[in-house]
Amino acid sequence: MLSILFTSLLLLQSVFGEPNMEELEGTWVSKSNTVFTGPGFYDPVDELLIEPALPGISYSFTKDGYFEEALYRIKSNPKNHSCPIASITYQHGKYEILSNGSVVLKPFAVDGRQLLSDPCGYKEDEAKYVRYVQSTWFEKYQVSISDYHGRYMLQIYQFDGSPMQPLYLAYKPPLMLPTEPLNPTDKSKATSTSLRKRVRRSLENQYRTNAVRQENPVFEKLYWVGVVLLGAGSAAMLLR
Repeated sequence: MLSILFTSLLLLQSVFGEPNMEELEGTWVSKSNTVFTGPGFYDPVDELLIEPALPGISYSFTKDGYFEEALYRIKSNPKNHSCPIASITYQHGKYEILSNGSVVLKPFAVDGRQLLSDPCGYKEDEAKYVRYVQSTWFEKYQVSISDYHGRYMLQIYQFDGSPMQPLYLAYKPPLMLPTEPLNPTDKSKATSTSLRKRVRRSLENQYRTNAVRQENPVFEKLYWVGVVLLGAGSAAMLLR
């Protein structure tokens, strides 16, 4: 029985096949589990970045090629350890998986925002809030099931091959704001008004999203593996 469970775990923990958008679909969050993409991180109507309780990062991907990025990072100030530098960054746009497995994020330039706080570098109680756009290239990624947490895990490797902190699947479908540009630059009043209404509805319905919270998949799959193996064993006994 132990050997069966061990084999099952190895099968469940193996990396899936060829890179594809369906594999990436969902909202992935870092270990702190406090930073999530969607209306709880950025309010595009009032253009507000909402500070999470703890630092962390989150990426969301749709299976039709859209992404959203929520980053809350704090790093120490080498000149003064009592003056950490904090940044909150929001971007969204389109992404592409290349034939070699690399992932390219192409954000909408009009929508990116960043709040940067450097208490020892700026004036007291002052932070810089700016438009932000940064395309990103990831060398590769892997989706597996974490040995320790028993959850779907996304491991992203940066442009230089260094691994980012692992991310864990939190929602599927993903928890995201509308995937089209939120601050259109055209002069169509109807388009702009319609979009703002959709964004506002998204904010109002943030706790009624169709995104489904993901729980531990290992025990559920082990249960069904056990059922199948038990059935096969019973059939073999009957055929003796």
